[in-house]
Amino acid sequence: MPGSDTDDGPATRTVREERSASPMRRTIAERLAESYRDAVHVTASREVDAETLASTSDRAGEDVAITDVVIRALSEALDAHPSFNATFEDGVHRLYEEHNVGVAVAIEDGLVAPVLADVGSKSLAEVARERRHLTEAVQAGDHSMTDLRGGTITLSNLGPLGVDSFTPIINPPEVAILGVSRLRERARPDGESGVAFRREVTFDLSFDHRVVDGADAARFLGTLAERVEAADRYLDGPGE
Repeated sequence: MPGSDTDDGPATRTVREERSASPMRRTIAERLAESYRDAVHVTASREVDAETLASTSDRAGEDVAITDVVIRALSEALDAHPSFNATFEDGVHRLYEEHNVGVAVAIEDGLVAPVLADVGSKSLAEVARERRHLTEAVQAGDHSMTDLRGGTITLSNLGPLGVDSFTPIINPPEVAILGVSRLRERARPDGESGVAFRREVTFDLSFDHRVVDGADAARFLGTLAERVEAADRYLDGPGE
């Protein structure tokens, strides 16, 4: 107990290792600090039925991941809610025609988000092929700053790491970032007395409250849910 004869004083701390931040880590830290300092972060979450999402990925082949299907659905949601396909700089909310989706990729020094350009014009197979190419290039260090520029929204998928939900940080000057978590089985009523187990996924949308509101985010997530639950349409071509 404190003050007793057995009190050995404060706890000791033995340094195991000291790590100086790499230039990339310092840049990441500065950008995250800028994002939290300038943007008014709010995160809205929604659980979505993921049975069609998973089956679409399976039917499309081993080269098409859950992320690729979500990107196609995200693009359609941006068509309906263009305020999220945007940046906010110097007091100006700029909305863009192209859906340039940055996809967060973990590397040794931190996190980068190579940009898939104009995904609304691409088929599911094209999205998957381009995302895979960019991911491999980034992980191998074989990319340029051009690959990281021009994004209009970012997607971060922590599902493969077993995460159920998280609060993604907006990539400035973008207005929003979508977090994707792992698929989980949930019991749902089925008929009058039955129960069915269905896979679900949680989407966490962080947005800048200076330019879009909570009701806007809720509607955006509602549209995204509709598109994800009808994702098998992407097996036929580039879009609707």
